[in-house]
Amino acid sequence: MSNKPDVAIVGYGPTGATLANLLGQYGLQVLVIEREAQIYDLPRAVHFDDEIMRIFQSAGIADELLQKVRVNPGMRFVDPDGKLLLDWPRPAGIGPQGWNTSYRFHQPDLERILRKSIENMETVTTLCGHKVTELKQTDEYVTLTVERSDGVGDPIEFEADYVVGCDGARSLVRSVIGSNMEDFGFHEKWLVVDVLLTRPRPDLGDYSIQHCDPERSATYVRGPENRRRWEISLTQQDQELDFSDRDVIWGLIDRWITPRDAELERHAVYEFRSVVAKKWRHGRLLLAGDAAHQMPPFMGQGLCAGTRDAANLAWKLAACIKDGTPPSLLDSYESERRPHVSQFVQMSMRLGGLINASKTQEALAAAFPQADGSARLASLYPPLGPGLGPKGQEVESRLSSQLILSTDEKLDDLVGFGPALLLDDQAQTIDTNAFDGYVLLASEEKVVQDYLAEQQAIALLIRPDRYIFGKATSQNDVTRLISEWRQAMH
Repeated sequence: MSNKPDVAIVGYGPTGATLANLLGQYGLQVLVIEREAQIYDLPRAVHFDDEIMRIFQSAGIADELLQKVRVNPGMRFVDPDGKLLLDWPRPAGIGPQGWNTSYRFHQPDLERILRKSIENMETVTTLCGHKVTELKQTDEYVTLTVERSDGVGDPIEFEADYVVGCDGARSLVRSVIGSNMEDFGFHEKWLVVDVLLTRPRPDLGDYSIQHCDPERSATYVRGPENRRRWEISLTQQDQELDFSDRDVIWGLIDRWITPRDAELERHAVYEFRSVVAKKWRHGRLLLAGDAAHQMPPFMGQGLCAGTRDAANLAWKLAACIKDGTPPSLLDSYESERRPHVSQFVQMSMRLGGLINASKTQEALAAAFPQADGSARLASLYPPLGPGLGPKGQEVESRLSSQLILSTDEKLDDLVGFGPALLLDDQAQTIDTNAFDGYVLLASEEKVVQDYLAEQQAIALLIRPDRYIFGKATSQNDVTRLISEWRQAMH
């Protein structure tokens, strides 16, 4: 174990584990410090989308994870009488990202698969059952003082080039950075109840259901295998309830299920919040995941947001550490990710407002004035905030599609976790030696030509995190695009 890692990650949840995996692929020396000795073996996050599965593909775990997840057909919002207010269907087939658009999963399964992958990486060291007690930053490195969580033994000091706080809502790293949280104004207490069915209940359905009721709003989630979840809003009067009493828990969900049907696996009271850190980086200290943002669960985007953080940050850290890219590249991490995640926070709040509204039809019209008569909601794929790439291009900073090649291979498996340049026939005479990445010609794959035509481009430059850096519409533009990428990296 090196006492001078390139990157130290504080926190070994899904965000920290994904970041460690991606950094390990670059051969960086990575130290992960986790307070808990073992994985928390009960449900927490339950949803991720196609973009996140694409990141897990880059991490090399998608095929194994696919055996543990369930494709989610969508979500429906209903009023107290069961009338459909808003439909959010998820297509059953493979979408533009090369995966289904929505998955339900059991978080311990994901964490075990991520950690299993990391165990095979010689350059990644994990210290579970340890905590960081002090961080001191200089211009050259960050000193971390680490102790065992049980207090046994002497403290250990490490000097890391960079430290990333993936240490949750009560982040130590965020407190050292001195970042306050921008509060978007959503604060509600909800009871989350996870059960394991002991007999079939097909009547509960496969769709997630948001029960919009001002008296007692609730969410039903169909998990993989026999897992089911209910999230129940709590009122002021509920503060008198004894939530350690299982009869109280069953009493809150008995309109749907009883002890004859299932056994309680876990229940906990959460305060759902909508906050985003005002400062994501201070020198060599950075934030990711819940340390940087928290949102209501009504879109199922909490874990997704942290995973996007990891994908955005990993290749930039690698560029700074391995390739000598100036640390100013890391400024684009916050400038791109903060506006992006804020859109998900605000949409989650709008859905929460609909769920709690006393006049649901009026609330629906106010929250989604663009909804048509059938009131259908589409998935959100916003562009990144201002950062890298040519300015003024509509395609800039939007998520690219993952092309399925003639060999049935997915594009990302061919490219790896690095940049890619797609070129059509008009641009094949361009000297691409200045581009340090994968080059794929339309003459080699018709699907490339079709995609470039769809984007009205003769070239697309795709970043390692699969967002589009920029496009070219002429041969001169291709040269300029490669030059701008090199400038951004060097």
